[in-house]
This record gives sequence, C-alpha cells and structure tokens, in this order.
Amino acid sequence: MSISLNHPIKLRMATAWRTYTGGSKIRELHGEGGTEDNNFPEEWIMSTVRARNSGREDIVEGINMLEDEDISLAELIERDPVSALGREHSEKYGTSLGVLVKIIDSAERLTVQVHPTREKAMSLFNSRFGKTECWHIIGGREIDGEAPCIYFGFKEGVTRERWKECFDKQDIPAMLDCLHKFNVEAGETYLIEGGIPHAIGPGCLLIEIQEPTDYTIRTERTTPKGLAVADFMCHQGLGFDRMFDCFEYNGYSAEVVKERWGIKRRGDVIIDGDSTDMFGLSMTDVDGEVEILGSGRFSGVYILEGEGRLDGRAVSRGDQFFIPASCESFRLEGKMKLIRYSGPTR
Repeated sequence: MSISLNHPIKLRMATAWRTYTGGSKIRELHGEGGTEDNNFPEEWIMSTVRARNSGREDIVEGINMLEDEDISLAELIERDPVSALGREHSEKYGTSLGVLVKIIDSAERLTVQVHPTREKAMSLFNSRFGKTECWHIIGGREIDGEAPCIYFGFKEGVTRERWKECFDKQDIPAMLDCLHKFNVEAGETYLIEGGIPHAIGPGCLLIEIQEPTDYTIRTERTTPKGLAVADFMCHQGLGFDRMFDCFEYNGYSAEVVKERWGIKRRGDVIIDGDSTDMFGLSMTDVDGEVEILGSGRFSGVYILEGEGRLDGRAVSRGDQFFIPASCESFRLEGKMKLIRYSGPTR
C-alpha cells in the first residue's frame, strides 16, 4: 500500500530495556494504570535507532513502527528520503534523522555515564554523530524520601587520574562527589554536551532529545539496585582504558554549570539554534483549533496531555506522529499539550 508523505504519520509506541528501573509513569501516559516499575523505563520516540544492550543483541528494541502499516519509520524514510526528511537534510545525512527523542521515568538513579562528542565519536566509533542531549523535566516523584535530582558536570579539580582511580576502586560515593548534584523541578531544561559526566537521579520524569546514537560509557559496574553491568555496557567496545578518552576534564563551580548549561524557556521554545544546532524542542498548548504550517523540514509531535483531533483523526495522550518534510500543514483541534521536536539545522 502506498503511504502518503504529505500528511502526519502515526507511530506505535517503542520501548527499550535498560539497566535501571522505572517506566510506570510512562505507562500511565498510555492509560495503563496500576503498573509497576520495571526494566523498560524509556519510551523512544520518532526512532530509527536500535538500542544497544549486552545479551539482547537478537532483540530489536527502540525502533518505531508505523501504526497503520507493518513497516518501520526507518523503512518508510528509505523509500523516499527527500519527501520524508527534506532535500537539504537528506543530501547531508542520507536517511538518518540526526535526532532521537525519549521520555525517561527513573525509579532509581542511573549509573554515572558520559557520551562522546561528535569528534570523539568519529575517532572512537567511526560515527558522524556523538550523543549530545537535552533534558526537559516534565514531572517527578519522591523515591524513598528523595526529591528528583540530577548529577551533572565535574567539580573543579577533578583530573583523569582521580576519575580513573574512582572507577578502578568502584568508589561510588567518591565518584558522585566528583559531580554536582541539583534538585530539579518540572519546567527546567539542561543541555548535556558530549564529554560531560552525568546521571539522572531517582524520581525524574523528563523528555530527552539527543543525537541519534546509543553510545553510553558507564563508570559503575553495578547499578544502584545491584544489577551487574556487563563490560561492554561500560566501555562500548573501547576497553577500560580508552573509555576515559570520552570525558572532558574541565571542572566548574555549580553556579557556572547551571548558568552555562541550564536553558531558559522562551514562550513555546524550549531549545533551538541559540543553544545548539543539533536539535529543536518546543511545547505547544492547544485550546480550540490550531493550524501548524510546514517548514520544509521534518519534525515530530507527541501528545503529552489532553485529547482532540489531528487532521480529523482522534488523538489522546501518548500518541505520536512523524511529520514529513513534504507535509505543508496539519490541523489540531481540542484541548491538548504537546511536544514538538526537530532534527539538526547544520
């Protein structure tokens, strides 16, 4: 069956197994009340990227399928990348979206980790994309009496030698003490550039938008709840010495970290070219009727709250759509809060 790339395309929900637990709040978004946390704490959105999990290499996870056809978003794009992604984008990136979006709900602290910059990704993984990312906090919950928090950025004076010593000894308290800890609230946004160590704390519900890879260097060999982390999941094939090449050993005060990487929302815009040219993220409130005009670039829509119609099709929270570059406009009706996301501008 021919699929029109002139209209929004609904996608099925995609999840990925992770070494940490959570996800009950995500399943609530999809109307699954009373669910417990498990090892599927992430929903991957508008994804053509396969999750990397040691021991689960034969399981395809993280890939979005079309709601109405038994093909993946990746396969659809490969059929006509110019109409799907736009001529300029497809000439530069081929069939890659250049972006990946997730909703993350953490019931425990994630392991301390880092992602490569584009330059390091090319030299270490032969990948044109690193994994700079952005976190937009949309909610949270107390876990064992602890408010939602994040760990982010080296404190001043942390060297490669000190950091590797913490890893070799698996001294987790010392490791966490090398990083700044910030309590977070809904509405806050942080840009996590490649090379900056970080960890999402327990109780965070956030939207993550990132470059489209799953290269994650972990420095804890056991998760906070006692799950062993496979060697590959730590070093991603680099080995235990070369993995430390991925960190940027520049320490800053807490004030400088928040000023430099804390993003101030401007109206609907959460993050755009003023902060990074790797992706864009915005939040739109619909109360009545709204027509969204195309820009000649692809984008995506996720219904975060409410219900209504998108081009006449009934939609509710948890629904997501890929908006092809050739889609000139689409109409939203109802009372909804939705997130909109887009790929790189360079």
